[in-house]
Amino acid sequence: MLNAARLQILARLDSLGTVRAVGASLHLSPSAVSAQLAALEAETGSRLLERTGRRVHLTPAGRSLARHARIILDQMALAEADLAHPDGQPAGVVRIAAFSSAVRELVIPLALRLATEHPRVEIDVVELDPRESGPALRRADVDLAVTAELLDGAPLAGPDVATVPLLEDPVVLVTAAAGGPGDAATGHRAAGAVDLTGLARARWAADLPGTYLSTLLDDVCREAGFAPHVVARLPSYELLLAHVEAGLSVALLPGLAVDRRYAVDVHTPAAPRTRKVYAAVRRGAPPTPATAAVLSGLRRVARERLSTGRRSAGDAPRGTS
Repeated sequence: MLNAARLQILARLDSLGTVRAVGASLHLSPSAVSAQLAALEAETGSRLLERTGRRVHLTPAGRSLARHARIILDQMALAEADLAHPDGQPAGVVRIAAFSSAVRELVIPLALRLATEHPRVEIDVVELDPRESGPALRRADVDLAVTAELLDGAPLAGPDVATVPLLEDPVVLVTAAAGGPGDAATGHRAAGAVDLTGLARARWAADLPGTYLSTLLDDVCREAGFAPHVVARLPSYELLLAHVEAGLSVALLPGLAVDRRYAVDVHTPAAPRTRKVYAAVRRGAPPTPATAAVLSGLRRVARERLSTGRRSAGDAPRGTS
């Protein structure tokens, strides 16, 4: 009979790639991980690993069993949820990974809704960049991820992950409010379309080099025919918005990132860009009733943002998500 703990170790090795990383994630020594993998090979009668020097790689049989392992472990979690809550009503902890502005604009409103609609469902949220949330979902560190498409075209879905569209988010130009930095009575406001070619001499704030926002700024300005003059590298949306609010710079941000507490004007670039935001879950076993309730709630929160005319959302895989 297959051992669930050993299957978990194999699935994590498939995701993380090294015995040391698997041990760190499960608080086991590398030697303990290796011993459990050897025991799994013995009980399956199959060669699951091949060793090259000090590194191990999964054989085709090992990769196949790892895929089955993720389904088996999810099915066991579903069975445990059914046994713990035989009435079938949503209950239990749902672990969500989300980028920071999605936490503020989607997950927190969702948690407030669920507290009334499904009080036995508890949300455990962790802030993760979309490049990190996908692997965390595949490792089963979380049950659901709120993520976004990447500029480099890296796939969000795959044979083991399914995505559900939530909304599309425009990339916007943010400038100091026309009334000045002290005019925060109404927070940010829409200020019409703008042609970025007129901002060739502007001072820009951006994230750290190599991050989503930095790459986005370079791409958009290149299309407009100039290289941006960056005067601030700030790895947080709050600092970026404060810098812009003070009149020290302008910035490109995803719509979700524009916090209403800052007195800034929001412009739509003449050549608009948007990015798609998704909820992602593992394929295989059906979600538990609690996870299904969370997914349904996320979709409703996203729809309400659009139907009420509030800015639609999306965010950046970064550095500053």
